[in-house]
Amino acid sequence: MDAKSKGSSVLTKIILGGISVLIADYLMKGVSIDTWTTGFILAAVIILINFTLKPIMILLTFPITLITFGLFLLVINACVILIAEHFIPGFVVESFWWALGFSLVVSLINGVFGNSLDSSR
Repeated sequence: MDAKSKGSSVLTKIILGGISVLIADYLMKGVSIDTWTTGFILAAVIILINFTLKPIMILLTFPITLITFGLFLLVINACVILIAEHFIPGFVVESFWWALGFSLVVSLINGVFGNSLDSSR
């Protein structure tokens, strides 16, 4: 893949991811995104966290992930949302459970779009 198409692929992921998080924000009262710009920045930060920190978290929690038949990955996804909340002003998640629900809703919406915020694809 050449650099131009790779760059446009990342931009497409950010745009579709931003739309996904804005739709999830609209559907969930425990999550708040101030502006649509914040939603697109959130999508970019989630992609960055998924590319850098998430593989390390998966590696460190592999035994518990194996014991729970992969269900612990849902906890890791919620942690990614909470980490993103820490870095982005204007993005508020009320609790861990709202972060878990938000990550599930965003994943479902991305499945409909055929997009993934996980940049490893």
